[in-house]
Amino acid sequence: MRRIRAIAKHIRRLPCHPQWLLEPRRLKGAIGRLKGNVLDVGCADRWVEHHCSPGVEYIGLDFPMTGAELYAADPDIFADAARIPLIEASVDAVVCLEVLEHVRDPYCALAEFARVLKSGGTMLFSMPFIYPIHDAPHDFQRLTQYGLRRDLDAAGFDIVRLKKTGHAVRAAALLLSLALVGGIYARRRWYDYLRMPLAALGVFVVNILAMLLAWVTPDWDALGSGYEIEARRR
Repeated sequence: MRRIRAIAKHIRRLPCHPQWLLEPRRLKGAIGRLKGNVLDVGCADRWVEHHCSPGVEYIGLDFPMTGAELYAADPDIFADAARIPLIEASVDAVVCLEVLEHVRDPYCALAEFARVLKSGGTMLFSMPFIYPIHDAPHDFQRLTQYGLRRDLDAAGFDIVRLKKTGHAVRAAALLLSLALVGGIYARRRWYDYLRMPLAALGVFVVNILAMLLAWVTPDWDALGSGYEIEARRR
């Protein structure tokens, strides 16, 4: 699995890659503005740490079953996001990117983020919306922006900024591109690989057409790849 991920990473920037239409993370600039103690939930290889400003006290946390087995995580703490082993009001910021869909009880996790954050502390958060099941069986939910607003409000957060990611056309095409290769990737029988050139050609055509259509088609707020949120602890 890791070898396949490593190979795919090298061709990610090419339009024959099924995830070529995914937008890059736009929260990197916001990460660079964080100060004090920063807790990165679902830290994986600690890439967030490299975007933190000098002087930040970085704390990486990841879940043993997914972090160690799927992503070769290198956390400071192995723990459940819904049971963080830190005292109340002990961090200045929480970063949680593309993680909450993998947490069995997402509301408990948000409540934990609020508990460990200082009053007025920042949370940077992202979650997919239109995206296939991944990291199975550790994939439990997708939430609309209204579901996210509901749960963040109940957990004690005020939303500073909420942004949909992905143009509607690109989000739809992303699903089609993933569907073209998903069955081959899931089964991985020897004769399935003979279909790869045709699948790669299909992905290339879909990606290029979607990019062109997105330039001339108005976006649609009801359809996107996910959401990015900056919130404050009340």
